[in-house]
Amino acid sequence: MQFVKQGLVVATLVAMIVASSCKKNDVADGLAPTPAGPPPAAGNLTDALKDSALAYSRDIYLWYNQIPASFDARSYDDLGKIMTAIRQYSTEPGFTGPVDRWSFAVKQQEWDNVSAGIAGDFGINVFFRQEGDLRVRSVEKASPAGLAGVRRGWRIVKLNGSTNITTANSNSIVEAVYGSNSTAFGFQKPDGTTVDLTLNAGTYQENPIILDSVYTVSSRKIGYFAFNSFLGDTTRVYSEFSRIFSRFASSGVNDVVIDLRYNGGGYVTMQQKLANWLAPASANGQLMMTQQFNNKYTNFNSTDYFSKLGSLNLGRIFFIVSSSTASASELLINNLKPYMNVQLVGPSKTYGKPVGYFPIEVGDWYIFPVSFRSTNKNGEGNYFNGLALNSQSADGLDKDWGDLTEASLQTVVNYITTGAYRSQSANERDAYRAQQEVSSGNRVLDASHFKGAIDLRKRK
Repeated sequence: MQFVKQGLVVATLVAMIVASSCKKNDVADGLAPTPAGPPPAAGNLTDALKDSALAYSRDIYLWYNQIPASFDARSYDDLGKIMTAIRQYSTEPGFTGPVDRWSFAVKQQEWDNVSAGIAGDFGINVFFRQEGDLRVRSVEKASPAGLAGVRRGWRIVKLNGSTNITTANSNSIVEAVYGSNSTAFGFQKPDGTTVDLTLNAGTYQENPIILDSVYTVSSRKIGYFAFNSFLGDTTRVYSEFSRIFSRFASSGVNDVVIDLRYNGGGYVTMQQKLANWLAPASANGQLMMTQQFNNKYTNFNSTDYFSKLGSLNLGRIFFIVSSSTASASELLINNLKPYMNVQLVGPSKTYGKPVGYFPIEVGDWYIFPVSFRSTNKNGEGNYFNGLALNSQSADGLDKDWGDLTEASLQTVVNYITTGAYRSQSANERDAYRAQQEVSSGNRVLDASHFKGAIDLRKRK
């Protein structure tokens, strides 16, 4: 199985990542722990790699003692299928059935590209607004779609000449949008005009910074920041964090809205950096999070503390989220909860990934067996079922980023300016119900997108 960032390759495996963090360049700062699994049994190279993957899993996997002695790694085609197979042995108190949906393996070169934010596709993501109404949900600026001027909110009315744009045809839509090297798109813009574009897949550097704006509404200064991933060029992202939050502070922002509705996670270290910009001054020096390994590796257990950045001193913060908000995004939210009034708004609760891992080298593969759980200052962190909303609103897929009339952002702004979440209009309720009716199709469209967080930091 391949690894494509937004295409079928990167995303299928990436979608299996959980709460951890870092990037390829961070390896120079220190290596993650290397579990001391037993040596593999004799055999050919392929069998030896399979045996090693299982040996490491029996050692570092969070639920290692649930893997039965009869488990035969050599009966699986490759290391990826072995990692998928061990997920069934992850029983957790309070949950029915296995909780691990994410342990995976990937070829090293593929992972290196993904973790550095290098993609090779059209740079366009899509969701159904309602049956038959397929919308652009996001576009990468430097991608072929971004360079062609495609924007969030545009409706897709044709794919390779076909007008069969329905949830029943979701698999074909996935292939055309994410799995092809060239696709002819027919778009309808918000003003009703149409444009036909043939997009060819290309390699580009992803930029997770979608938009930052400052609004003045009813004398309130509101800072809005749409952030799409905790992966990529960390130097560039950290510089942008500094610019954005310095701007918010100098503009006298009273409230901040962080839009993470499609952010599937990424580096825990990037999550920590963002948390330090958002946390109030009172959190400085206080516990941010704890990571706990299995009982064989308690010496790897760690605690991280806030080191406040910037002069923003917020008492509350708003996050726009959805079922695509996962892992490092959830970690950020959970870590801030003990110190701030954290409000979640959006079409649905978050994805639910409170555990994490790091890459372990096996031949030319990396394996990622889930290896630790994360909790906040209050010991909260077992959110396998996701983080609940304070107010539910439709995903305004017909609006561009930062549009104050977009359903979720408008809901937050109403709370900020009036102190109460507004009641949805009949049209908004209809839009929300329509989105729920096509949620199964959207799950197919979202299945291949990155959800997780990786941690390579040195542990002592």
